[in-house]
Amino acid sequence: MLKIRMQRTGRTNMPTFRIIVTEHTESPKTGNIVEKLGTYNPKTKERNLNTDRIKYWLSVGAKASGTMHNMLISTGIIEGKKVNVLPKKSPPQKEPSSAEATEGKEVAAADSTSSPQEAPKEEVPAPELKDEPQAAAEAVAEAAGEKKE
Repeated sequence: MLKIRMQRTGRTNMPTFRIIVTEHTESPKTGNIVEKLGTYNPKTKERNLNTDRIKYWLSVGAKASGTMHNMLISTGIIEGKKVNVLPKKSPPQKEPSSAEATEGKEVAAADSTSSPQEAPKEEVPAPELKDEPQAAAEAVAEAAGEKKE
């Protein structure tokens, strides 16, 4: 599949781009291009595009990259909606401890199930349970105490 994309040229801190048609599997830096369609200078916002050839390649089945798609829409060569080309950012995930994880799930579940008109429900702490070894020791002591009497 052919793609219309940008190929970076220029020096460090002075970028310029070629608008090229290339195979989608090829890296834009390889130099294996099918055709050069224009140039773009991001510092001056100057665009030199060969609109006839761009329309031809799109009619043949070439797809524009996300950034090129948005550029072609803004110049009026094609019509449609712009696409979001920015990566989705997710905040860094830290692994909560098991107690925090269960509390977070309970609070999130309570928040999602309650409607905005209802008052938030207060969490009731669970009754404290005795430790099993301590409970077993008390039961043995009670049993021993009953035998002595």
